[in-house]
Amino acid sequence: MKDYPFEVRPLTIEEGGGYFISYPDFDMCVSDGETIEEAIANGKEALQATIAALEAEGHLVPEPTMVNAMSGKFLVRVPKTLHALLANRSKREGVSLNTLVVSYVAAGVASSHG
Repeated sequence: MKDYPFEVRPLTIEEGGGYFISYPDFDMCVSDGETIEEAIANGKEALQATIAALEAEGHLVPEPTMVNAMSGKFLVRVPKTLHALLANRSKREGVSLNTLVVSYVAAGVASSHG
């Protein structure tokens, strides 16, 4: 399956909590999950079902947008104390440091654009 860009945002308590995932290349392909990882896994299943339905109905499946030209990876240097705080928090939460930082960044982006 091709690598389609997606957006993940935290859901408010009123929306049921957890995380929401959508695919800009497919208007109606959305899902959610309790955690970012679960939302992404559920989103991939929804994407596979959406593509299968489009193909079954003889519709054109769009190519991934140019967002995929980005690797999704970048290096950020932070103070050692912040690194230690984040590492300790990720251990307490039972998630990887990467997952914790991505969830914080996603929450910050969502709150600044909501």
